[in-house]
Amino acid sequence: MEKRLRLAPSPTGLFHIGTARTALFNWLYAHKIGGKFLIRIEDTDFLRSKSEFTKNILEGLKWLGLRWDEEPIKQSDRIMIHKSYIKKLIECGAAYRCFTTEDEISELREKQKKKGLPPKHDNRHRSLSKKEIETFISQGRTSVIRFKIDEKIQIKWVDQIRGEIKWQGKDLGGDLVLSRRAKGYEIGDPLYNLAVVVDDNFMKITHVVRGEDHISNTAKQILIYKALNFKLPIFSHTPLILNSEGKKLSKRDCVTSIDEFKEMGYLPEALSNYMAFLGWSPKSADREILSLEEISEIFDLSEINKAGAKFSWEKLNWINSQYIKNMESIKLSEIMSKYWDDNGWVPPSQEWAHKLAILLRDSMTLLKDSIDQASPFFSIPKIQKEGKDFLENNDSKLSLKLILNYLIEENTKKLNKEKATEIINEISKMHNIKKGILMKSLRVAFFGSLSGPDLIQSWELFAESNTDRKRIERCL
Repeated sequence: MEKRLRLAPSPTGLFHIGTARTALFNWLYAHKIGGKFLIRIEDTDFLRSKSEFTKNILEGLKWLGLRWDEEPIKQSDRIMIHKSYIKKLIECGAAYRCFTTEDEISELREKQKKKGLPPKHDNRHRSLSKKEIETFISQGRTSVIRFKIDEKIQIKWVDQIRGEIKWQGKDLGGDLVLSRRAKGYEIGDPLYNLAVVVDDNFMKITHVVRGEDHISNTAKQILIYKALNFKLPIFSHTPLILNSEGKKLSKRDCVTSIDEFKEMGYLPEALSNYMAFLGWSPKSADREILSLEEISEIFDLSEINKAGAKFSWEKLNWINSQYIKNMESIKLSEIMSKYWDDNGWVPPSQEWAHKLAILLRDSMTLLKDSIDQASPFFSIPKIQKEGKDFLENNDSKLSLKLILNYLIEENTKKLNKEKATEIINEISKMHNIKKGILMKSLRVAFFGSLSGPDLIQSWELFAESNTDRKRIERCL
């Protein structure tokens, strides 16, 4: 039998990192077992679902490299099919009309609260006669459809991550609502637990991998699977992603959507790589920087941790920096050039841009770092206090004057790394000035401070852009 897994996001917000990691685990496992990775958009929450969120989710998946194998399914297109299965459940006696009003439910909740009991429906309309149903309808009462749950039943399944899980019927909150309110004998819009079961069966889903917050839903859904004589998939419930305080990662933690990670300058390969290890501790991995294909070969759901996974910016940043360092230099320069274009910066040549990318990449953590770190190469920076203090040293200004004179007298137009090194060595030897003084003086002239990237390689770039002499002159 073909193995089939799915991601079933609700398009009620931007593509969240929690959903992205669920997608990743599904994709990795599908590839590990030679199965298919599918998409179902669960858009039956008509008030909150938006097409732009659907687009955002699909684009985010593509950006992360998580391609699906069949055309995505929209749950809203299947509402009439969902209703037909609810009708079947009513006809076989597994479900019934419940006319309890919102006021009556609130009153019941209040009584339970006073007694210290958990909120739970009392199933008061489970055994209504045909006449009682007709009476309620004639009174204009609306009804939901509820699925009967035997309080004495024990639901259990073997979870690929958590082992055997048991759930008692009495702990599921009373008979389960399958549809929203509707008038007369109509059936309202189907709700999550019913629609999920029907659609997973239709899509022939064999493995359901989702967050641990769905465990109680799984217990309810297993009962619906059995009532409809559907084959049960294999379930796996992944740990939640936690913030630094050990609480579920949420919008309050500022950055949670994939778009935000992209805008901050994270590479899709790095983010996917990091997410794979967020809650998964492989026994067979001897390194942490792995492609999706490499991860899928060793991925094992049984090695996923049961405990929540703490999100670490430090770890993500380190992984991202490794991808930047190992990126093919031409590709990196093309990416960095887009950031420079946005700032109106024009490199003298493609070769110059390529050299600058190579110079900066080892010190970059995020792609956005290419703005701050490249800025001194496109515009002459102000001299900071530490730079001014250093220039007050007589040897410092003398050093710059000697270097400038050398460039003028030798008519040095094309300066490469070898020539730059030669100039430093000759002046140091002829005038008995320490190389450190010469190089620090140049660094202040070029960068306005005593810090910056490799000086000799930087000088070569400044010379190519005809700005090295200007920078030296301003200090004199």
